[in-house]
Amino acid sequence: MSGQLENIRVFMRAVELGSFSEAGRVLRLSSAVASYRIKVLEEHLGCRLITRTTRRMNVTEAGRLFYERCIEVMEALDRAEASVSDSGGAPRRILKVTAPLGLGRTVVARCVGEYQKRHKETEIRLRLSDHLLDLVQEGVDIAVRMSTLEDSSFTVRKIAEIERVICGAPSYIERAGMPQTLEDLLKHDCLLLRFPGSRQFRWPLGQGRTPVSLSVSGPLDADDGDVLTHWALDGNGFVLKPLFEVAHHIAAGRLVTVLEKHPPQNVTMAILYPTRRMFPRRVHDLVDDLYRETRKHIVTQLDFLNKRLPP
Repeated sequence: MSGQLENIRVFMRAVELGSFSEAGRVLRLSSAVASYRIKVLEEHLGCRLITRTTRRMNVTEAGRLFYERCIEVMEALDRAEASVSDSGGAPRRILKVTAPLGLGRTVVARCVGEYQKRHKETEIRLRLSDHLLDLVQEGVDIAVRMSTLEDSSFTVRKIAEIERVICGAPSYIERAGMPQTLEDLLKHDCLLLRFPGSRQFRWPLGQGRTPVSLSVSGPLDADDGDVLTHWALDGNGFVLKPLFEVAHHIAAGRLVTVLEKHPPQNVTMAILYPTRRMFPRRVHDLVDDLYRETRKHIVTQLDFLNKRLPP
């Protein structure tokens, strides 16, 4: 029975990720082994669950029905584990959560800590990074993202559209001058968020369908957005930041926005979690907590400038 249970887990992950190879990678199996396990399951059940072609896989009607029943079974197992855990037993659920560094320190870490107090049976692995992690490869359960979102195997719960600004310290502007045009910005020191695969050295400026993508440069870069803010405050150059992160500095005059007629494109802040993966109610409770507390934090910061949060 344990072997069939493992076959079922491989099948469910393949359905969730839409790929044998992705399912195998997450479960640390080769694509061939993942495919073989599903074939054994199909032979046991006497029906085809997934049709395979050279380019894609498709879930059959029988496979869809079986997957839905599997979710019910896994939910029952989860409730059984939780009941044992509540009575002092060993089974525990581990959740992997990721978020950007700044927001993670100020909001997500506190929210996760409070959540774990209420759910002692859950262990949470929180990874904070301004890198865009491979959520599938890292086995992430819940991710708070602030970026241009692409189609993926993850369900997206949008928090808000995030307005961004380019800003610098009055001391830097006094020394280097106020840029009047987009071309002027190319002559200035720009503080860049840089890491392997980063696109932050190109700043998309101007709202609308055809924004201008400027390849800016400067003598300083880091993989931590908060470091860039500190450099900007110290007068080292201009920085591209979400408005809510620097609103209190702008309100106090420590930073000044520039090129307001050519604002950077907005980015979407959202919570991502694997599509169609079985999650118990208490995990969705954490998503609700993160959504509520993140919006509250953004609104509080924008209040420094009497700005409203875009929908």
